[in-house]
Amino acid sequence: MRTLVLGRTPARVTEVLATLRADGFDAEGVSTDDEARKLLEAEEFGVLIIGGGVEPDSRAALKEFAAEHRVRRVIDGALTEPFDTYVQREFEPLIRETAAAQG
Repeated sequence: MRTLVLGRTPARVTEVLATLRADGFDAEGVSTDDEARKLLEAEEFGVLIIGGGVEPDSRAALKEFAAEHRVRRVIDGALTEPFDTYVQREFEPLIRETAAAQG
């Protein structure tokens, strides 16, 4: 199941992607709403992770957009250090759960 990570800080997006990919997840990452929308339009993502720095209006609009484009789960994230541990503890179980529910 493909995961899209949206975060305003490119370095943090890169860190999240590195952890997810190292743990076997298929993930892409972007830093702008337009980039996220463009990727979500392809309907290839089952999970969207929205970083803590994404503004409330953008967050709400992207959740609605994601629901219209077959995203099964939106995860609200607010990274804490160490980032890799946070990703493994908070994001990865939810991605696995969503993938398992899909069948």
